[in-house]
Amino acid sequence: MGDDVGMRMLLPVGRSGWAIAAGYLGLISLVIVPAPLALIVSIVAVRDIQKSRRTGKPKHGMGRVIFWLIMGGLGTVVLLVILADFFSSR
Repeated sequence: MGDDVGMRMLLPVGRSGWAIAAGYLGLISLVIVPAPLALIVSIVAVRDIQKSRRTGKPKHGMGRVIFWLIMGGLGTVVLLVILADFFSSR
């Protein structure tokens, strides 16, 4: 069941747990505050998926991780701009 592409799209079969966590944190990062956490978890997910490819059971979810890596990065940049503006106006 883990090798069927259609089944992997519907269920998190064979997907890295870090990829799933990165997806949810990236979604929440649209609120800006948890964006740095989404960025960190996405980086850990990329490393986890790459490491699993060297074993006999590769994990999937790299597309999801890359998307949320970008979203977490953008959210972090926005958060830093907001914080810089807040502290420079004091």
